[in-house]
Amino acid sequence: MDTPLRPNVLLITADQWRGECLSALGHMVQTPNLDALAADGVLFTRHFTQTAPCGPSRASLHTGMYLMNHRSGTNGTPLDARHTNIALEARRLGYDPFLFGYTDTSLDPRTTSPDDPRLSTYEGLMAGFNPVCNLPENQGRWLKWLEARGHDVSGGHHAVFRHAENYPGAEDKGPSFPPARYSAAESDTAFLTDEVLAHWRWLGETPWFTHVSFLRPHPPWVAPAPYHAMYDADAVPAVVAKANPDQEGDQHPWLAYQLKRPAFRAPESERTRRQFRATYMGLMSEVDAHIGRLVAHLRATGQYDRTLIIFTTDHGEQLGDHWLMGKSGYFDQSFHIPLIIRDPAAEADHKRGQRVEAFTEHVDLMPTMLDWLGAEIPLQCDGHSLLPLLHGPVPASWRTEAHWEYDFRDVRRGAPEAALGLSMDQCTLAVQRGQRYKYVHFCGLPPLLFDLEKDPGEFHNLADDPAHAGIVLACASRMLSWRMENAERTLTHHHLGKGGLAFRR
Repeated sequence: MDTPLRPNVLLITADQWRGECLSALGHMVQTPNLDALAADGVLFTRHFTQTAPCGPSRASLHTGMYLMNHRSGTNGTPLDARHTNIALEARRLGYDPFLFGYTDTSLDPRTTSPDDPRLSTYEGLMAGFNPVCNLPENQGRWLKWLEARGHDVSGGHHAVFRHAENYPGAEDKGPSFPPARYSAAESDTAFLTDEVLAHWRWLGETPWFTHVSFLRPHPPWVAPAPYHAMYDADAVPAVVAKANPDQEGDQHPWLAYQLKRPAFRAPESERTRRQFRATYMGLMSEVDAHIGRLVAHLRATGQYDRTLIIFTTDHGEQLGDHWLMGKSGYFDQSFHIPLIIRDPAAEADHKRGQRVEAFTEHVDLMPTMLDWLGAEIPLQCDGHSLLPLLHGPVPASWRTEAHWEYDFRDVRRGAPEAALGLSMDQCTLAVQRGQRYKYVHFCGLPPLLFDLEKDPGEFHNLADDPAHAGIVLACASRMLSWRMENAERTLTHHHLGKGGLAFRR
């Protein structure tokens, strides 16, 4: 009798994809392939990342740890080499974990020499991954491929991402409307997908663990035809914001500071903001199309029913909401993200097509993958396996709130420290996001409280309202308990004494 092949794991991440942006959830963006995956799996509607931006959020995803424990809080903050991660754990199980894309992992400087060139970038590789196609920000491998196809890449990725010039009709649209200078078949998303498929064809039936990390819909917001014109800027959802940035900034000192930073402030032109949204959705639909190619290959080769498929992203995008661009702070737009899991096991059959509204977090994904593979979950993991939610009802003990953190220190320049009168270690915030109330705790600045039932836009801070003092106190108490319960525990479950080493999970 032939021995059954080991299962495959496919972890797909996009970059900067907001949680509501799936057509399965009623959004205008067209994501038919992700909708189909959700119909054959489970869609988690209240999934939140642990932090932002890219490097810190991916550190939480890959290590299963909260920011307060792995402490890689900014793009460029080293990730402690003592922490294990999903790639190292998969390698211990006999896999050679393949990476297509990037992990934005900042190297632990204690593990190398001071002149190591990897210390000059935050875009390092997560230990344990085999970078079959490494595509950091400079997109070097893709650019060489474009050059071989006759494109001028002398200006690097910044020049390649310029929009087509003198495009007909562009004068009536926003600046991100003209298409890319390359075709849809030549985009970075298409190229990365081609690389994955070529590698899978070479592997044949050999079991694999594959992480595909797409850049899109992350800026620069330039989409190839026909995706550049797939959505009408006049039809996109309006921004959620006050009349002007100054009114928005009145909510909190941190927000007022952030809105003074050009890189994070939305443009004044409504046309520009709307076209950004339209182009952003076009890039989402492009990613969706290529995810469809990956799934089609798995079906055609008979691997679909032995592959765990996970789709998520690292964080969201403000898209002009609250006059902010990018990802930062405490608003849901930056931290609520999609999660779809398709478990091929028979135990998951009765949950196919269902939605889970319980709060889930990025730290749950590493335990889920290891649990599915039958492996032990490391003590460092702060999350919990989602297999019970994939196979049955939500456990009674499941979390009733989501948590995330944001570290806004600036080690090199100290700008927020100077502007807000904080020490470097005070440049942090933590969020407790329940079904009704959302509490934001700043270290060294006033807190925030929102009633999400009455104020879903998060405009009215109730933290200073005497009528809500009891709620603020209860939220602060629960957050303290959350931090105490989830403090780093690698050795706390061990004990030395008579009889030698004792251990209890």
